[in-house]
Amino acid sequence: MQKDNTIVLRVEDIYKNYGNVEVLKGVSFEIKKGETKVIIGPSGSGKSTLLRCINQLTIPDKGRIWLENQEVTHTKKNINQFRQKIGMVFQDFNLFDHLNALRNVEIGLIKVRGMGKDEARQKAIEELKQVGLEEQANLYPAQLSGGQKQRVSIARTLAMDPSVILFDEPTSALDPELIGEVLEVIKKLALNGMTMAVVTHEMGFARSVANEVIFMEDGKIIDQGSPRKLFTNPEHARTRKFLSKITELYGRSAEKK
Repeated sequence: MQKDNTIVLRVEDIYKNYGNVEVLKGVSFEIKKGETKVIIGPSGSGKSTLLRCINQLTIPDKGRIWLENQEVTHTKKNINQFRQKIGMVFQDFNLFDHLNALRNVEIGLIKVRGMGKDEARQKAIEELKQVGLEEQANLYPAQLSGGQKQRVSIARTLAMDPSVILFDEPTSALDPELIGEVLEVIKKLALNGMTMAVVTHEMGFARSVANEVIFMEDGKIIDQGSPRKLFTNPEHARTRKFLSKITELYGRSAEKK
């Protein structure tokens, strides 16, 4: 749910090459406070690389990125400060196997933010409760399902109080029956006004939570608009073909409410 017109994240003309391969070819968009932007497109279209460039895990070759009117690009000395504000949830959880769920959430608060142990523990418990895992706080990653691991990862990100969260296909590593529990958490965050960019192949989710859907192919934004516009009347034939293919693959129509 959009709260106001304040631009939290602005991405301007981002390019990225790997050798002779152009992965991103001048991508630009912005996210306002409280917005959820969902980025869709075929594999290899540059979606994940785009998120990594925003968080400066991958350095773009050209272009600029601003977070709350401060430039993120070309600021190596302050990059860790920006990364605290640009949360990222990966496909493969990235949890510490030797730490239980509670410790996985609180460790960043202690090591990065310098929070006291008691305060960090209370904050971690609150965030685990928000994702429905308060009772699993003392379990280790090996004792958790894939959906639970991803929810711990989301709790860890939320604990840092980010200005925006980037989700890189957060359900792609999950068994089908576990996808729903993670998407419900992200939907709840959207309803509560968290500013987010979500790369996903879940079209029903995109339609239900996005303020805007961005369709990427071949390193460029091909089409974008509201979910209703993009799913019922996309501007480009390539978008229609992609949505038709997704419908065929997943056995359900992406155009149904």
